[in-house]
Amino acid sequence: MAVPPASRNDFEIAIVCALPFEYDAVSHLIDEYYNENYGRATRDPNIYTNGRVGAFNVVIVLLSGIGKVKAASATASLRSSYPNLELVLVTGTCGGVPKTGAGKEIVLGDVVISSAVVQFDLGRLYPDEFETKNTLNDSLGRPALHIQNLIITLKTWRGLQLLERRTAFHLEKLQNLHSDGEAIRYEYPGAENDHLYPASYLHKHRSTEPCRECNGDPGAVCKASRKLSCRELGCDVQQCVPRKRLQDSEGLRVPRVHVGCLGSGDTMLKSGEARDRIAKENGLVAFEMEGAGAWDEIPCIVVKGICHYADSHGDKSWQNFAAATAASVAKALVEKYPRTDKPPNARQRDDLGHDLYNNGPSFSSHSPGRTMKLISNNRNRALSSDPRHALAYDRNEDFMSRPDINSKRN
Repeated sequence: MAVPPASRNDFEIAIVCALPFEYDAVSHLIDEYYNENYGRATRDPNIYTNGRVGAFNVVIVLLSGIGKVKAASATASLRSSYPNLELVLVTGTCGGVPKTGAGKEIVLGDVVISSAVVQFDLGRLYPDEFETKNTLNDSLGRPALHIQNLIITLKTWRGLQLLERRTAFHLEKLQNLHSDGEAIRYEYPGAENDHLYPASYLHKHRSTEPCRECNGDPGAVCKASRKLSCRELGCDVQQCVPRKRLQDSEGLRVPRVHVGCLGSGDTMLKSGEARDRIAKENGLVAFEMEGAGAWDEIPCIVVKGICHYADSHGDKSWQNFAAATAASVAKALVEKYPRTDKPPNARQRDDLGHDLYNNGPSFSSHSPGRTMKLISNNRNRALSSDPRHALAYDRNEDFMSRPDINSKRN
C-alpha cells in the first residue's frame, strides 16, 4: 500500500461524475482508497472521495445533479479545496452522433474524448432557425497546453491502440466484479439491441396502437409515448440503419475511442434530425451536459461513453455498459498521463495552506514548543525552539558589515 498523501495539496488528478451509476463504475477501478479525512475549503459544499490510481493521488466528486451550472459550481469549489490539480476528467455517459466527420461509425458503448467543447444551446433563436454563438468571446477556448499535448498523442495510431488495449483490460476487470454473490451488470448488451433508426423515424405509437394524436398527424407525437419503449410502441427494427461494425459482435465487446469536438449544453437532445444538423454545423461527435460548465473552471478532459444516439428512441439499457467503458478509458488515461517531477525541495504548505515554496524562501510556525522550520530554495535549516525572529533568507558568507548603517545605531 502506498503512503497516503499529507494533505489535499498532494492530489494531482480529479474525476467528476454527474450521476450515481457513473460514479459507481469509476469507484470500482480505484486501486486504493485513503481512509484519512482531508477536509475541504471554507464554503466548499462538495463531498470528496480520495484514493490512488496507479502513481497518482486522485479525488472523486459526484455532482448533485446534471447540467452546466452544477458542473461549474462543483469544479470551482474543487479547485479551491485541491489547488494543485493538473488534470480533471469529467466522466460518464452521453449521446453519440452515428458517424464522425471522417465517416467512421460510432456505436453504443464507444467512448468519446474531448479535443474541444461547443455550447450548442448558447445562441439566438430566430423565427426560422437557431444560431449558435461561436465567436471568440463566446467560445470556451482551447484546452491547456499540457492537455493539448496529451490529446494529440491519442490521435496517433500507436497512442490510440495502447489506450484501447488498457481500456479492454480495465473493462474486463469491471465485468468480472461481483457484489453479494451477484455479478454487477456491466456486460455488453449485444449488437442485436443496438438500434439506430433513421433521423426522421419518430418514437411514437404506430398504427397497431390506438392513439388519436400519434395516428392522426404523421409528425405528431403524444406525450405518453415519450415514457414508453420502442417495443411497447411498436417501432419497426427493420427500419434501422445497417451498420458494418455491428456485424462483428465479438469486436464490439471492446469499445473504440473517438477523439473529437463535443457538444455540451443544458438541453438533453432527443431528436435525430436536430442531432444531425447541429453535429454537421459544429463538427461534433457527441452531446453531453457537464463539459461546458467545467471547461472554463479547471483544466479538464471530457470522457463519455455513448448510451444512446441523441434521438427519441433512447432508453436506459446501455447506461451501465457505457458508464463502464468511460470509466475504463478514464483509468487508462490516468495511467498514460506523465508524472511531473517535483523540485528538490518539494512544494510544502503550512497548516493554513500558505505556499512555502513559492518565489523564494519562507517559513512556517507551528504550535508552541515545536521546531520552526526555515525553508529556502537551497536547504532546510532547523532553528531553535520558540525563536524570537526568523529571517527567511540564507546567510551571505561574503557579507562583512555596513559601517555607514551600523554607526548610526550606536
